[in-house]
Formats: sequence, C-alpha cells, structure tokens
Amino acid sequence: MTENAFDVLSRRGFVEQVSDEDGIRAALERPVTCYVGFDPSAPSFHVGHLVPIMALAHLQRHGHRPIAIMGGGTGMIGDPSDKDEMRKLLTLEEIDANVARLKVQMGNLLDFSEGQALMVNNADWLRPLNYLAFLRDIGRHFSVNRMLAAEGYRRRYDSEGGLNFLEFNYMLLQAYDFLHVFREYGCTLQAGGNDQWGNILAGVDLIRRVEGEQVHALTYPLLTTSSGAKMGKTAAGAIWLDPELLSPYEYYQYWINTEDADVERFLALFTFLPMEDVRELGRLSGADIRQAKEVLAFETTKILHGEAAAGEARDTSRKLFGGGVVTDAVPTTEFESSELQAGISAPEVFQRVGLARSRSEARRLIQQGGAYINDEPVGSVDDLVTAEHLVDGSILLRAGKKRYHRVVLA
Repeated sequence: MTENAFDVLSRRGFVEQVSDEDGIRAALERPVTCYVGFDPSAPSFHVGHLVPIMALAHLQRHGHRPIAIMGGGTGMIGDPSDKDEMRKLLTLEEIDANVARLKVQMGNLLDFSEGQALMVNNADWLRPLNYLAFLRDIGRHFSVNRMLAAEGYRRRYDSEGGLNFLEFNYMLLQAYDFLHVFREYGCTLQAGGNDQWGNILAGVDLIRRVEGEQVHALTYPLLTTSSGAKMGKTAAGAIWLDPELLSPYEYYQYWINTEDADVERFLALFTFLPMEDVRELGRLSGADIRQAKEVLAFETTKILHGEAAAGEARDTSRKLFGGGVVTDAVPTTEFESSELQAGISAPEVFQRVGLARSRSEARRLIQQGGAYINDEPVGSVDDLVTAEHLVDGSILLRAGKKRYHRVVLA
C-alpha cells in the first residue's frame, strides 16, 4: 500500500498547521492538485524557498499534481504578511523578467512533462480584472475585522508606518488565486509558509462561500538554523539557486557547513533520502558528523545542479580541505594583468570577489587574521595583491576557514 503523502510530509518536518488533518489525509488517498504561490521579488529563488518546493516534489512523487503559481499579478502589490514596512514596488518589466528566470529554475526542480505539474502566472487572470466587478463579486465576501485579526496584518496595522490600502488588497487577490485554480484545474489544497496561514484560510473560506465546496490548507514551518539565523542568508549574502548567481561549488559549501544540530533535520527536508537513512546519518557525532554533512551537501547539490556538478563540487571540496590541487570549480574572478602588475590593495580584492561585502568589512577580516592569500595570512590592510602572488596562473584567496575564491588573469 502506498504511504499517504500527508504522513510523509509530517514525518519529514514539512507540516506546521493544517485546516483539517483528517480531511487532508483522506483527500490525499486519491490524486489531488496542490498549489503554492511564489513571489517574483528577485531574479532567483534562494534556499529559503526550498521547503515549499521540496514539499511539492514529495507530493508529486506520491502521485499528486503540483501547481507553481508565479506571482506576476500579486507581485505588483507585495505581500505585507511578513514585513515591517511596505515592500519596494517593482516595475512590470522587472516583475516579468524575474518571473521568466524563476520559471526556468522551477523547471529544474519539478517534473512538468506530460502535465505532471503545472506552472502558471497569476498575471494572466489578475491584471485583466475589472475593479468594480471584483469588489462586487469577491470583495463582499471579506470581513475587514477578520482580515485585521490575521497576525501579519495586525502587526502592520499597529506599526508606525501602518498598513496601506494597496497592501490590504493582497489577501483578496491570493484568495482569488485559490478560487481560480480550483475552477480551472480542480485544485483543492493550497500550501505555503506559516506566515501565509491567514491568506490561505481566506481562500478556503472564499471557495466555501462562492462554490459551496470544501478545500484544504497546509502551512510549512518558517525555518531557521539552530543558531537562529534565517534560512537562505549568510554573511556573504543570499544562497541563490541560480548557478549564475551562486556556483554549484559555493552551494555545496553552504550545505557542508551546516551546524551539527541541523544536519538530521535538513537531510529530512532537503533531500529525498529514505527516512531510515536520514535517521542513521543523524546518529553520527563527533568527527563522523562530517560524513553526514557531505551526504547532505552532495544530495542537495545534485537535486539542483545535477549529479556531475555535485560530484565535481565534492571533489573540489575534498581537495581544498585536504591540501590537494585547486580545480576550476572554485569560484573565480578575472583581473586584468595591468592591475596585478601595479598591485591592488588586499581589502579591495577581497571585496571585489565577494569574500567581504564592503571594504570596511574586508579590513576587519584582515585585522582579525581571517584573510589569506595562497594559505598565508594577510599581514596588514596596506598589503597589496600583485602578479607575484600568481601560482600556476592563479591566486587562491580565503576568508575564514572555509570560504575560497580564485583570482586569475583575464
């Protein structure tokens, strides 16, 4: 007997809240269509988006049909649920460009062949809406009192900047998304981050009022690391899923540097390994935990970038940390020969290649003894990086113990 997908999601740590646990479990005994919406506020997904994407992938593997809604319409407003101030409004051109790039990434994470998954853009049905008709047909079903009771809206309403009318409409539009995909595709389950609970329930209620049908809601936990850091962010910036913004090697390094306390949880959430393997790896401790981290890094990189890229990243990591030969998989920046002949200040080099976000941060890194050139510590913020540092045509930079970058001649 095939295992119920709800139990799979629950055991792996994906379930935070549900509208009706028994109802969802019963519904998932047969193939259902489930949707998650994605905000096109950036040209790439980051690691923080992986929880809903992996949950959709698990549902698909158990015979259900995922719908990924790209927010080309809702992105024109911006969801206020998890923000303390209004989001920066993007132009239509910026939104559409982001949607196009996000569609490519999503195509690498779910199987869209033969209609097994759908990817749609809510701009197709939201942008043409007639405002008066929408207010009459949809807006009349919403209670302002109930909307303000939602945690995200209430927090914004009580904040100094307040909640403007533009943002106040977001819940109506997301609820209308659920109604639209219910009508068009028979979608009966919406999922999302736990900050979306109020918006998702609004869609459940709208379908009940308009169509007289019962649909379901499920939210995922908003993940942080055991140290309290938000998933998807590091000192160096966002952990993007787009290889043009973050190389497979850098992505691999993010996962292999997972804190010990998070390894088992992340293996369950971000890989497809059977749970018995996850539990076994989770029991490792001390020096052996490195083995579990290597499995986590390899599996997560394989899912996103493919097995060949994951293997190359693993080999590069082993060579770097084992004192071996550096390969081309290490992030690389080209410098002009004339620049290196003249010499460039070490803080500028570390900032330019992304090992520090600013010159001042690079200077602090050097002063604290965390900056290295060819495995030799940078002695002073006044030191220059020159052509004399080239070894076999490249210069190896390191920030801290684990972040490498290579400089080569243009």
